[in-house]
Amino acid sequence: MDVTQYTIKQISVFSENKPGRLAAIAGALQDEGINILAFSIAEANGFGVVRALVNKPEAAYTKLNAMGFMVSFTDVIAVKMRDVPGGLFEMAAILSEAGINIEYSYAYSGREAAVLILRVDQVDAAVEKILARGGTLLGADEF
Repeated sequence: MDVTQYTIKQISVFSENKPGRLAAIAGALQDEGINILAFSIAEANGFGVVRALVNKPEAAYTKLNAMGFMVSFTDVIAVKMRDVPGGLFEMAAILSEAGINIEYSYAYSGREAAVLILRVDQVDAAVEKILARGGTLLGADEF
């Protein structure tokens, strides 16, 4: 099975946690016509990590790196899940039963379904297990 169709390039931007940094990142992406489809921010010891799914990851990387931000790519998967109580449990249980660790995740809810963005330690196995259990993954081309 070719799981690369489900592997999404997430950008991670490391920055000091101070006023104006998110505005600088978002403004730079706006200037380049890059759409942010989903994002999360985590903080540790005065620094922040902005993780984002964007429609033009290579262009985002180039622009933000040129501005002096430390930027990296991470492979993630996006799982469409039922937007009801227990929807998250269903996905977490599939991965847990397969011995796959969720390193971090974030989600968003839409009108049709919720989408869970997952960074896991075994991407190929996670894709195979989720599909085998009837789960729906969004393709990389949807981001």
